[in-house]
Amino acid sequence: MKYIAIVGRQPEISIAEIEALFGGIKRINSRVVGFESEKLPDIDRLGGSLKIGQKIEGPTVAYMMGLPEGKITLGVSDYSKNATQKTATMEALKLKKILIRHGRSVRVVSNRDAVLSTATTLHNGMSGKNERKVELLRVNNNEWYKVVGVQDIDAYSKRDQARPARDAKVGMLPPKLAQILINLCGRLPKDAVVLDPFCGTGVVLQEAMLMGQKAYGTDINERMIEYSERNLAHYGFTDYRLAVGDATRYQWQQPIDAVACEGYLGKPFSRAPSEIEIKTQRNECGAIFMGFLKNLSGQIQSGTPVTVAMPAWLGHDGWYERLFLPKTIDEIDNMGYNVSNKSREGLLYYREGQAVARDIIILRKK
Repeated sequence: MKYIAIVGRQPEISIAEIEALFGGIKRINSRVVGFESEKLPDIDRLGGSLKIGQKIEGPTVAYMMGLPEGKITLGVSDYSKNATQKTATMEALKLKKILIRHGRSVRVVSNRDAVLSTATTLHNGMSGKNERKVELLRVNNNEWYKVVGVQDIDAYSKRDQARPARDAKVGMLPPKLAQILINLCGRLPKDAVVLDPFCGTGVVLQEAMLMGQKAYGTDINERMIEYSERNLAHYGFTDYRLAVGDATRYQWQQPIDAVACEGYLGKPFSRAPSEIEIKTQRNECGAIFMGFLKNLSGQIQSGTPVTVAMPAWLGHDGWYERLFLPKTIDEIDNMGYNVSNKSREGLLYYREGQAVARDIIILRKK
């Protein structure tokens, strides 16, 4: 089946996630990527996608006429070139007029822009769960898709805030990013063991288990292991492993099917750090990351995916300075890893003006 994903605020990360899970993709425009899947994609497991649309084969009117009896709620989002609020509204009203002529009752959801926000889609029940509440997506002027999944922003917030053990001092990894890090490892079989060697309060472990994987977490800080234990117990999880351990020296138990983690991000900054501060942090964080990757390399099998979020610091020129420089990437290659995204252009996760961003690197054991 043919699908499209409406990507999030950092599209390159969203696209990389889709490509890792579904293979070949087609970039339709800056906000839309096409892909194929034999099964309906589960948007609740895609941290980087706002909406998923399934292609409508045949005339759109015929599809709408085939909906179950009763009042139809209709929304239209126009992602085609030169789309406006007017073009989206005209398409919706044109469909409404035809359907009314055929005896159907239709309510059109008003557009304030060319596309409906995820909040509007959810509020009007057009998430794909009710067949008579439909959002249509237009791309390339003549291709139509129906929404079959919408990102539930409230669910992510509740999952994050409901965790009983939280510590702002060690950073707050968003559940969406945790999902992305796991998904960038590619398709994993059910019950695959996902290792997080810097598990902190257990967000990656939590998301891995919600995805049907097994979780294995270690952290140098005993308090973080206690926090992870409490947070996983909060969800009723029991089949996981936790241990106190320094990622640069620890010997993990086998099997390890994938590694996904946010490593040590260094000192927090509320403003862009100075060049000296960046140099100091790069030396400190770099020693930990390189020590970890060297230690891990001898403990995982060939082909094992490793996805790591590392720090990048906002420079005074407005650009982010990454932890790993080109020569460092060569050293990682020599450790026995294939670096999938050597340039890593676009794989920076950050909010506007954030002093420390997360730089995602995707590896695979040779």
